[in-house]
Amino acid sequence: MQRLRLALLLCLVTLVAGLAGCGWLWSNPPSDDSIAQSDLARDLHPSVSEADAATLSAGNGAFAFDLYAKAAEGDGNVFFSPFSISSALAMTYAGARNTTQAQMAGTLHFDLVPTSLHPAFNAVDLALAGRNQLQEPYEGKGFELTIANALWGERGFPFSETFLDTLAANYGAGLRLADFSGDPEGARFAINNWVSGATHAKIQDLLPPGSVSDMTRLVLTNAVYFKAPWLRPFDAKDTKTESFTALSGTPVSVSMMHETLTARYAQLGRVQAVELPYNGDQLSMLLLVPDVGTFRSFEQVLDYATYRSIVDALAEHQVHLGLPKFKFDYALSPVDALRALGMTDAFNPAAADFSGIDGARDLFISNILHKAFVAVDEIGTEAAAATAVVIDVTSIPGEAVTLTIDRPFFVVIRDNPTDTILFLGRVTNP
Repeated sequence: MQRLRLALLLCLVTLVAGLAGCGWLWSNPPSDDSIAQSDLARDLHPSVSEADAATLSAGNGAFAFDLYAKAAEGDGNVFFSPFSISSALAMTYAGARNTTQAQMAGTLHFDLVPTSLHPAFNAVDLALAGRNQLQEPYEGKGFELTIANALWGERGFPFSETFLDTLAANYGAGLRLADFSGDPEGARFAINNWVSGATHAKIQDLLPPGSVSDMTRLVLTNAVYFKAPWLRPFDAKDTKTESFTALSGTPVSVSMMHETLTARYAQLGRVQAVELPYNGDQLSMLLLVPDVGTFRSFEQVLDYATYRSIVDALAEHQVHLGLPKFKFDYALSPVDALRALGMTDAFNPAAADFSGIDGARDLFISNILHKAFVAVDEIGTEAAAATAVVIDVTSIPGEAVTLTIDRPFFVVIRDNPTDTILFLGRVTNP
């Protein structure tokens, strides 16, 4: 039987935007007769042990820094959402079998068996959604973290009931029927419309023309929307134009925000770290600032273990902080990085085994696309990320410290209770 050139597009959109609203975000669902959904309801109380939760967190963290190491070539800014990529590929992993499954597990650090992995992802997903219940508005500017999943499948295609059950129970995703074979552009438009709605129009045209075709059979989508003002906003009147030395050595003028605050801070060797919590004190931005001239050498040893040692060393200090406002876009295609990390068969039409999706070995990943945006100012953070996976057929405050971030630095946006790294990157030139 001729191998289907099947396009499975898994679009995971993550958005951090700053400043109001809360609650789950769902796009307008199609009518009931256009949904083919598992009879299983989403498990809202997954049984996940502390050990399994810790294993998932460590695995996702290790993958985040593995991917960063591959992405951080050149001198430019880097910013992406490892959580979105891990989550997107976890749904794809639900249909992987044999060597393809093993390679994906190794590359993505999926160190739990599938029957434990998917509930663990579900638990993190639900925990993140629960952050909305803990937030108090700041001057009318609220906090929002919302998550939604959906699938679009070709009418009449033989999707495995087990595959659909796994996604329904652990990701809350039902199968919306689409006419890819008859009207691929119409299907692409509908999916882009859903993505735009799920991200408050911050991500437009995620799927470019030609990204779906009459051979497309499945599109999996996940959207995460996050709005957060700082727990302690900066005072705009203290923002001044100052100099920042880019990684290239060139001085550039930036708008430097200033604040004296009590914050969790650490200095390990030649790197300083400060954590800035968002409203609700559940999520935070961790800034890692190597000493002058040591950015590259620190970057070469930056991994999950180094990150954890810094997080564990954080203690409250009074900090005189200078932080530049920054805003930029970033695009990442992680296919080559994933291949280099050992995930090869999934991209090989002759070797890929995603038979867990349809019972046949006729699917393979042809491309993965990722775009991200971040903006940081006195009030809070705005960031957005979109991923498309295409499968073709507290302590007593110590001595006050001063940290003026006038040189390249690293950014980690994290959920503290679950130690989930939502975003990771570097700022070499604000």
